[in-house]
Amino acid sequence: MTHLAYGPVELYLVGFEGDHPHPAVMASLRELVDGDLIRLLDLIIVSRSEEGDVTVTEIEDESEAYGFGGVEFGVSGLIADDDVVDFAEQIPPGGSAALVALELTWARSLASRLDAAGGVVLRTERIPAPTVNAIIDAVAHAGQE
Repeated sequence: MTHLAYGPVELYLVGFEGDHPHPAVMASLRELVDGDLIRLLDLIIVSRSEEGDVTVTEIEDESEAYGFGGVEFGVSGLIADDDVVDFAEQIPPGGSAALVALELTWARSLASRLDAAGGVVLRTERIPAPTVNAIIDAVAHAGQE
């Protein structure tokens, strides 16, 4: 079997009000890391002032303050400056967001097996959880009529 050091990486932009995420946001990520469900590769906080100025905080530099003491980040710097510029456009003035690069650990094994079998992923598409749940609820409700 082909051994891949990393599986697919996903970037998440999680918005919140103010310049610091609610502790529950960070606790949720920490729980997934501790449960070995994800590998946290890079994490930054991007804040946009009311005037539109962007401030970036590297969590690795302040890991204790954000609840990530003892967490080893996989690839600090994976989120490039171009990514920050691109994603920051989606943050409203006065708001902030956590920009997270993470690996779904189960996907590394799947990627290795696909590669070993000569398979090539041609496309992936993520459907947001609220959308999936709304569709399933609508279908279930339609079936009850």
